[in-house]
Amino acid sequence: MSETRLDFETTASDRGHEMRDSLVLDGHLSRHALNWAATGPVHIELSPECLKAVDRNRSTLDELVAKGALIYGVTTGVGALMVNDVDLAESAAAQDDLLRSHAAGWGDPLPNHVVRAGVIVRLNGLLRAHSGIRSAVLQRIAHILNSGFVPIVPRSGSLGASGDLAPSAHAFLPLIGDGELLDSSGRRVTGAQVLAELEIAPLTLSYKEGLSLLNGTHFMAGIAAIVAARVEVLLDTADATAAMSTEALLSATSPFDPRVQRLRGGEGQSRTAMNLYNTTFGSEHLTEYCGGRQDPYSTRCVPQVHGSARLGAAFFGQIADNEINAVTDNPLVFADPPHIVSAGNFHGQALALGFDTLRIAVADLASMAERRVFRLLAPSENRGLPAFLGDGRGASSGYMLSQYTAAALLSELRALAYPVSTDNVPTSGGQEDHVSMGMTGALMAMDAIDRLQGILSIELVCATQALDCRGGRAGVGTRAVHELLRAQVPPLGRDRSPAADHEAARQLIESGAVAAIVRNCHQWA
Repeated sequence: MSETRLDFETTASDRGHEMRDSLVLDGHLSRHALNWAATGPVHIELSPECLKAVDRNRSTLDELVAKGALIYGVTTGVGALMVNDVDLAESAAAQDDLLRSHAAGWGDPLPNHVVRAGVIVRLNGLLRAHSGIRSAVLQRIAHILNSGFVPIVPRSGSLGASGDLAPSAHAFLPLIGDGELLDSSGRRVTGAQVLAELEIAPLTLSYKEGLSLLNGTHFMAGIAAIVAARVEVLLDTADATAAMSTEALLSATSPFDPRVQRLRGGEGQSRTAMNLYNTTFGSEHLTEYCGGRQDPYSTRCVPQVHGSARLGAAFFGQIADNEINAVTDNPLVFADPPHIVSAGNFHGQALALGFDTLRIAVADLASMAERRVFRLLAPSENRGLPAFLGDGRGASSGYMLSQYTAAALLSELRALAYPVSTDNVPTSGGQEDHVSMGMTGALMAMDAIDRLQGILSIELVCATQALDCRGGRAGVGTRAVHELLRAQVPPLGRDRSPAADHEAARQLIESGAVAAIVRNCHQWA
């Protein structure tokens, strides 16, 4: 059967659009590009060749529908309602209600960059042209994003199978004039207000299109890409703070010995050992002894523990890279020969397992950092440094409470490391009897990364103060990191609130400045 197609018309808003940096989506998206586009402002463009393929795929669906094929979600209901036959007119009319009924999210809104990432991943997957959706729908989504609006999407509600249903429904309700969004100034506006401002009418969805927008792992995948990028920065940052603590605690260089790493093997361990060697190069505080007196595990085993976290992060990154380019809705439309395949690409188990693995790795990495903070501060453990790095007065608490905060954050991290991919709550009348809980794992991963960054910020502050107390020459990298923080945080004299010091360190870490020093140290060592 034939179908009237929507033409995406250029509006007054388009004609006045100020061109900015742009990203062309074509089904092949890098993690770096997604993070860049998610934090914007980046103009999202859709590959013309892909849009043509999308319309050809829609024509294949039209052909199958015209032949009277039985198609899940088109001529049947969805979920447990699949047993109900639905005529074509009713199926098309039901698409708006499908979005409305599935917008059952709860809680605070997801951050804007997370929502943008999820929507961009969905566009990228739909451009692979197996979802039976019209190109005009994709263009409308991109148009709303490019106009500076971001849908308001509650945090909770996705089970990670059949994908991110509730978040997706909230994200795409504005297409039909429903839902709420934030404009570029942070003002809360309705979907109807946005469409009026953009001088466009609500989109009339056709059969299959609501389902194509809802099914899929795109929000989990978007969060995975964001988290993976942050972890890359924090892994190198952790090597930097560990190097500073290692120097301040007068440790040995023998754990960095490349011969040791070769005997164990493993890229992650070798990478951390190399970072420690390069960052501490030229330090007066380190000795070369091996055997005899041995350092505690929190400094001696940094390559092994940080390296293991790198392995976990690499596993997670591979999953993220795959998922942001995957076609994860259902059913799928194939053209040669024309047929429909109902399957389970919407299931987020791979992401769920990846998020669980990452959170466990992050918790253990943070545990090492907290132990180093403890040793820097405790007079019985810090090899002659002032008690709690204070001014030496008996009444001075120095950074004593910084370790308390690190311990509290670590306790939260350990709770967040609980695996949720083994959990299961059957839904939809038992039809969906195994779900991944991947979105729960994704939200927990974002929280875990924040807490790891907090503990590393505390270690950075304490290690910098400890190096001041030691005096003498630090390594080329540790000296650079020391100077970076001291430009923002003065040395601790009389007691003051450490909270501002922690926050300044957190901002430096988040900016990537500390990690950048570690990555460039090989030029100096």
